[in-house]
Parts: sequence; structure tokens; C-alpha cells
Amino acid sequence: MKRSIRYSSEVRQRAVRMVLDHEHSYSSQWAAIESIAEKIGCTPETLRRWVRKHEHDKGRKGSSTSGDPDRIKKLERENRELRRANEILRKASAYFAQAELDRPPK
Repeated sequence: MKRSIRYSSEVRQRAVRMVLDHEHSYSSQWAAIESIAEKIGCTPETLRRWVRKHEHDKGRKGSSTSGDPDRIKKLERENRELRRANEILRKASAYFAQAELDRPPK
């Protein structure tokens, strides 16, 4: 069983940058990943995951970034508050409309 190696964020960023900068020199992105992974001493699959995460975070691939869950929670909370406020305003409006109808004409 292989032991797990932790790579610094600088190594990860550099490896990803190398793949993105040099992928046009290879027949495919996977070929670039295999070549660069061998040079930095990680597995191609590890480097492929780093590249995919980078693309995902930059919005190049997939629909959301890794920071989106926090943003979605915030927007959902705001949505709930606005729905609550709208319901209160709707009830207040109905109350005052009814009061206006119950008032004797001038």
C-alpha cells in the first residue's frame, strides 16, 4: 500500500499551471498530465484531480465553484427572510383593506 504524500499548495499550483500552459504541446490534456505528473513525482490521477478542481473553481468546467455552497446558503437565507417579509406585508395589506371597507363612508 502506498503512503499518502501531502503536496504544498505551491507545488499544486505550479503543476496545474504547467499542465494548462503546456497542454497544447501534447496530443491531449491527459498526455500533458501524465508527463508533468512524472516530473513532479505524483500520480497522473492526483494531478488530474488538481487540474479539474482548478478548472471548476475558475468556472471553466461544471456549473459552480467551490465557494458556491456558502453563497447559496446566504441566498437561501435571504430568500426565506424576504418571503417572510412579503407574507407580513400581504397580511397587513389585507387587514388595512378590511378596515377601510368597515369604515362608514364620509
